[in-house]
Amino acid sequence: MRLACWQAAVRRENGERRLERLAEVAARARRAGADLLVTPELSLTGYHASPAEVARAAEGVDRLAEQAGRIAARAGIALLFGLPERSGSVTYNTVRLVDEHGAAVAAYRKAHLFGAGERAAFAAGDHGVVQADLGGLTVGLLVCYDVEFPELVRAHALRGTDLLLVPSALARPWELVAETLVPARAFESQLYIAYVNWAGSDALGVYCGLTRVAGPDGSVRSAPASGAELLVADVRQDVLDSARAATPYLADRRPELYSDLTAGARHVRS
Repeated sequence: MRLACWQAAVRRENGERRLERLAEVAARARRAGADLLVTPELSLTGYHASPAEVARAAEGVDRLAEQAGRIAARAGIALLFGLPERSGSVTYNTVRLVDEHGAAVAAYRKAHLFGAGERAAFAAGDHGVVQADLGGLTVGLLVCYDVEFPELVRAHALRGTDLLLVPSALARPWELVAETLVPARAFESQLYIAYVNWAGSDALGVYCGLTRVAGPDGSVRSAPASGAELLVADVRQDVLDSARAATPYLADRRPELYSDLTAGARHVRS
């Protein structure tokens, strides 16, 4: 599978303009041979962390999501995008995966919320492992802070995830998450991680950029710390197979010593 990761520049713009940008990038990614385009956290609305901003952003978001699916179908590319998902009286920080026909494949609600701002604005999702089959690979979904919990990434690995998609809104001074934790998670759990961040700054801070695809063999392809970028990388089954054979962490585990860490993990497969 060829993967395109869009490190989008932060801009104050309405939903229609965001969709125009998304359509431009989707077409560009497909011309580069990509089968899947991954966008940053809350990409359809921009990242917001106050209840009032999130409530405003959630208005009309279903229409934006439908149009995003049409963009995927027109470009002929699978697409992962983020949005504030309203459900009853609460809002979730959600990512949705659609296939190259624009059909819904999977959705995941961010399970680990960072800081008081996110916890005031969003409800936490209650599914740990969400997966889908795409392009012959088992694809898993997380959002930003989720990947900083090694138990959750390892749970994905144990369920057979080959490629973990992690849209993010990582701000400074937390560059070490992208630079150190993400490659370590990919290596120790023998899977690919596509970590896709915003670039630029807004009232919340300066985003780190550093979008990257980390491989199970320790390889990393990275975008710079600033500026918009479309990072293209291949996810290869032979690399997965050889890395898992060379570094058999999963096979060498002794779960009887630490089974309490993963007991009761919930699993959803689309």
